[in-house]
Amino acid sequence: MTANANATRVLVLNSGSSSVKYQLLDMADGARLAVGLVERIGEDTSRLVHTPLASGGAKREITERIGDHAAALKAVADELAADGLGLDSPELAAIGHRVVHGGSEFTEPTLITDEVLAEIERLIPVAPLHNPANITGIRTAQALRPDLPQVAVFDTAFHTTMPEHAARYAIDTATADAHMIRRYGFHGTSHAFVSRETAKLLGKDPSEVNVIVLHLGNGASASAVAGGRCVDTSMGLTPLEGLVMGTRSGDIDPAVIFHLARNAGMSTDEIDSLLNKKSGLIGLCGDNDMREIRRRIDEGDEQAKLAFDVYVHRLKKYIGAYYAVLGKVDAIAFTAGVGENAAPVREAAVAGLEELGLAVDAELNAQRGDSARLVSPEYARVAVAVVPTDEELEIATQAYALVSA
Repeated sequence: MTANANATRVLVLNSGSSSVKYQLLDMADGARLAVGLVERIGEDTSRLVHTPLASGGAKREITERIGDHAAALKAVADELAADGLGLDSPELAAIGHRVVHGGSEFTEPTLITDEVLAEIERLIPVAPLHNPANITGIRTAQALRPDLPQVAVFDTAFHTTMPEHAARYAIDTATADAHMIRRYGFHGTSHAFVSRETAKLLGKDPSEVNVIVLHLGNGASASAVAGGRCVDTSMGLTPLEGLVMGTRSGDIDPAVIFHLARNAGMSTDEIDSLLNKKSGLIGLCGDNDMREIRRRIDEGDEQAKLAFDVYVHRLKKYIGAYYAVLGKVDAIAFTAGVGENAAPVREAAVAGLEELGLAVDAELNAQRGDSARLVSPEYARVAVAVVPTDEELEIATQAYALVSA
C-alpha cells in the first residue's frame, strides 16, 4: 500500500466516541484546505460543521441525524468532494489518525495493519473511552479508501523516551506488568510540536534545548523535554494524573478512593465519574472556563479565587519538580487554550520563581497573538514562551513523513 508519489495531501481524523474532528492539509506548504467537526453521532440532532479554507468559502452547517461513524465519514467525504477535495483525489497521500493510547509498544507513527489494529484493541483496558472510538474511525476510513495508507499517530509515543525510573510506579512489579500499569503520558503530539517550536523560537536545534512544556486546556499536562526527548510527564496510566484540570482532579492521595468507597458507599463507577468529570476547577468552584473564573475573581468571588490558587499552586509545583529533573532549563512554554490565552495564569505560575531565572514582562505577557512569542524580559535567565500548539499539523507531518519514506 503506497501513496501516489506526487500526492502531498493528508486528511487528519480524530475520532471520539460520538464525534469526528478532521482537517485536510497540503504538506507541500502546510496549508489547511478544509477543517470540520461532526458531533452528536448517533443522536437525533447530529451536527456537521465544515469550513473550506482553500477556496475561502463560507462555513457550512448540516443538522440531521448521523447514525454512526461510517455515516459521519461519508458525510465528511461528501463535503470535501463538494469543494473539489474528495477522498478519491489522487493528491491524497494518506489518512492520519490520532490514537490516544499506544502503550509502550508504539514509539513512532505506524502504518496501520491488521496486526497494529489488534494491538490497539489489546490496549483498550488502559484506554476504555478513547481507543474503541479511534479503532472505529480507522476501520471506517479503511472501508472508504482501502487502497490508501492509513497512519496511526499516538498520543503516548512522544513519552516513550521516559527512563524506566520515571515511567514506573512503586507497586509490585509482577502486578504492574500483568496489568500494563505504568506511566504513559498523553498530549504527546502537542508536547512534541511545542518543544520543537520553542527551540526554533530560541534559534537553536531541539537537541540543544531543555524545555518544560505546559499544555493547559480543559485537559492539562506538563512535560520535561531534554534535548528533544521527553524525560518526564505529568499524566500517567490515564489522563487523570498530574495537574489540576477543567473537570479532573489531577494528583490525589489514592486512599481517597478507598475512603469514599468505605465511608460514602460510592461505587467504582461513581468515584471514577467524580474524579474525571466533577473535580478539578469545576469541582472547586462550579466553572471550568478560566475566562469565567477570572471574571468571578474580579468581582470578588472567593470560591473562584480558591480554585485559581489551587490550579496555580499545582502548576508551580510541577515547574519546580521538572526544573530539578532537567537540571538546566532553557525555556518554559505555555500552550493550548488556557496556556495561550490566560495571561494571569502565566504570570501567577512563575511569580516568586525569580531565583530560578524565571520572570514575565507584564506588557509582553498581556499581548495576544497567533504566533510563537517570548513573554519574558531580556534579562531573564530562562525564556518564558507562548507557543500555539498544532496537533493536527504534527499528525499530518508525521503521517506524511512515514508514507513519503
